[in-house]
Amino acid sequence: MTLAAQMSVPLSHPDRFFIGGDWVEASTDAQIDVIDSDSEELFFRVPEAREADMSRAVEAARRAFDEGPWPAFTHTERAGYLREMAKGLIERATDVSAIWPRESGILHGIAQAMSPGFAAAFEYYADLASTFPFEEPAQPTAGGAFGLIVREPVGVVGAIIPWNVPLGLLSYKVAPALLAGCSVVLKSSPEAPGEGYVMAEIAESVGLPPGVLNVVTADREVSELLVRDPRVDKIAFTGSTAAGRKIGAICGERIARCSLELGGKSAAVILDDMDVEVAAQALAGAECFLSGQVCSSLTRIVVPRSRHDDLVEALATVFSRVQVGDPFDPSSQMGPLVASRQRDRVEGYIKRGIDDGATLVTGGGRPKSLDRGWYVEPTVFGNVDNASVIAQEEIFGPVLSVVPAEDENDAVRVANDTIYGLNASVFTNDVDRAREVASRLRSGTVGHNSFRTDFGIAFGGFKQSGIGREGGVEGLRPFLETKTIILEGFPHGYQPAEA
Repeated sequence: MTLAAQMSVPLSHPDRFFIGGDWVEASTDAQIDVIDSDSEELFFRVPEAREADMSRAVEAARRAFDEGPWPAFTHTERAGYLREMAKGLIERATDVSAIWPRESGILHGIAQAMSPGFAAAFEYYADLASTFPFEEPAQPTAGGAFGLIVREPVGVVGAIIPWNVPLGLLSYKVAPALLAGCSVVLKSSPEAPGEGYVMAEIAESVGLPPGVLNVVTADREVSELLVRDPRVDKIAFTGSTAAGRKIGAICGERIARCSLELGGKSAAVILDDMDVEVAAQALAGAECFLSGQVCSSLTRIVVPRSRHDDLVEALATVFSRVQVGDPFDPSSQMGPLVASRQRDRVEGYIKRGIDDGATLVTGGGRPKSLDRGWYVEPTVFGNVDNASVIAQEEIFGPVLSVVPAEDENDAVRVANDTIYGLNASVFTNDVDRAREVASRLRSGTVGHNSFRTDFGIAFGGFKQSGIGREGGVEGLRPFLETKTIILEGFPHGYQPAEA
């Protein structure tokens, strides 16, 4: 028996949906099997939402927004609920760290370290209740004595989250949406629904008004009904660019608001003054996180041609030593992929890289010591053509492609030669040089000498990596509509400016 198999699922109502403040039975007997990514055994089951279930969740959210007290609360009152939800997340961190590795393959130790931190999103947005300018005066320019800019809730939000970091990604949708005064239908991924259930239980425990947060699990067909539903004012989506294109098109048809956090093929630009051993340690270590199943991973390594072989050798040395195994085993440095289809996808890309002439330096198969679980060896390709499939398409696994460049300008050109623009990093000992190169990279985030993203500031992408930002003040704005009010006089509390 694996270490994970000794644990039971720490959820109170995995057989129901959370809709309208109650745990309700599904409309059909359809179920989703959540499979342990290490043992390939059944972890738990949840009901699969059908059309009637999704419609019921949307109706509950619509009623809560149109008729319930939530939008009429002050921002300070809503912030009080967010702080209680933050406390609930800290209290449930042990449960999340037991669920997350079995669903997605993250190491248990990392899950333990990260899970309490997602409460910070709720605390952060609670703090904005007293500092964000939800209402501010504006001088009229076309008549009237007094103007106001008011930022009001966008309405009913459909929040669709993926399976890789479900609690983190739902937190940066749910927390700002709730502060703004929106109601939410949270649609969890079939591969990783557990964190959505934890959030629902927390919402129930803090007394969130009925219908303000509703949680269901559905596959793509029923998820699309959420996107198409005219009762939903905004979609907040994290997932693949392919799915994002479809969601964006549907929202465009009905002029629904949407924010899309999509895929990436992020470049690490290694400049000529950087120690390749140091760069290799940083890159390989980051790629082990969640077995490379991270949209912002630095998987395209752009390096001067004269230093290509040294960097490839250094990466291969570090990657070949990574201990792959059971995510609950403290000796493991990288766990499995989320599902068999994801392993098949990654193995297909590895084969394509070999067929297209890239040099397979290390990895490329399944660990010989593991006869079950969806594991793939950490893999490094050298001499990769930037126009090739493995350099252009998101693999979502522990596969690094090293691309040679002629000089710094060529490296920037190569880094930007992609449909994506989510993340990047510049490796150099010169801070000013890093800043200058960063300004030329078409990417939503640019780090220095490491894999870096920061939801406390803002996260999102250029080009086909998405629309909008999550985290920070920028992550609140997509859940607000701007209203202009022009009055013939000055309302209570406002005085005319002195001449």
